[in-house]
Amino acid sequence: MKIGFDAKRAFLNSSGLGNYSRNTLNALHRFFPENDYILFTPEVKDRLFNNYKRFKVVSPRNYIAKKMKSLWRSLFLVPQLKKHGVELFHGLSNELPKGIHKSEIPSVVTIHDLIFMRYPEFYKPIDRKIYFKKVKYACHSADKIIAISRQTKNDIETFFHVPPEKVELIYQPVSPVFFEKQNVAEIRKKYHLPEKFILSVGTLEPRKNQLALLQALQMREIRIPVVFVGKQTTSYMAEMQKFINENEMENQVKFLSNISEADLAALYQTAIFSVYISVFEGFGLPVIESMASSCPVITSSVSVLPETAGEAAILCNPAKVEEIAQKVALLLENEPFRKGITEKGKQRANLFHPENYTQKLISLYTEILNRKHA
Repeated sequence: MKIGFDAKRAFLNSSGLGNYSRNTLNALHRFFPENDYILFTPEVKDRLFNNYKRFKVVSPRNYIAKKMKSLWRSLFLVPQLKKHGVELFHGLSNELPKGIHKSEIPSVVTIHDLIFMRYPEFYKPIDRKIYFKKVKYACHSADKIIAISRQTKNDIETFFHVPPEKVELIYQPVSPVFFEKQNVAEIRKKYHLPEKFILSVGTLEPRKNQLALLQALQMREIRIPVVFVGKQTTSYMAEMQKFINENEMENQVKFLSNISEADLAALYQTAIFSVYISVFEGFGLPVIESMASSCPVITSSVSVLPETAGEAAILCNPAKVEEIAQKVALLLENEPFRKGITEKGKQRANLFHPENYTQKLISLYTEILNRKHA
């Protein structure tokens, strides 16, 4: 099979959609190397996706295309797909190029979430309008839609009136690096980490709710250090910093960003446990990354997160600081309980191993192409 991919996020996004894109592409190359995978991206940057040379990569070449690279993947991609003989195209991040429904090239799109519709207050009106238009077109143009959670599948069917049989539920994969043993001593030294700490991974923003963790620690006077890993948004970071300063927590909190996947895996393996108490998610990949790394995790009892975690995590209401504090204290004080959650998490993570994921993906691609040629 010759399969084309919208690979913009793989090159340009450090988390979320970027992780999904890189994990998907790397897993396909590893477990199904017999296929041709062609990556279409408006820009090639190797900082995040340093093994991209394993693939054929297509990006704007002429002067005009380079000047319009932000529109290239949306408006001018279909001729490129035809030129390179793409048999099937997969939009990895919520959209498909204009005109693909007329191209006779079958397509798949992965829809990660519809947060912009469920929680419009987190988005600017112009962004909501753009997202709605792109996702609507993708859902109605694609031969198949991949939803990364049952919640997202239900939202697609409800908001865009898509028939259930068109939406395939395929949970996203976790990078193999999280299943591999990392050098814990080296990572402690590299980032000057304390002997014991709690880890919290995710962009620092209101939806991710990291401030509630600090409030919980302060409420219970829990003095264990916390390491936050993720991109920092200016306004929310200022709010967190204000709370830290007012409560004299400067020596208790550490912020890291732009770290490698291997370093992140090592951080999980070094931490006592992780906390991911987001208000709303399409999947919640850090929950499974934590489990794969043998790191017990506290996560939210709302949104998709109970679906992602199964019975292998500690759940709490992200809106109730006292409940968060209770669960943090429980994991800190009860080592046998912590070990039990760790074992459950390791078993749960195997369901999201990239080999299992790619088998389902290739099966779907094959089904679509067989149907086309029938």
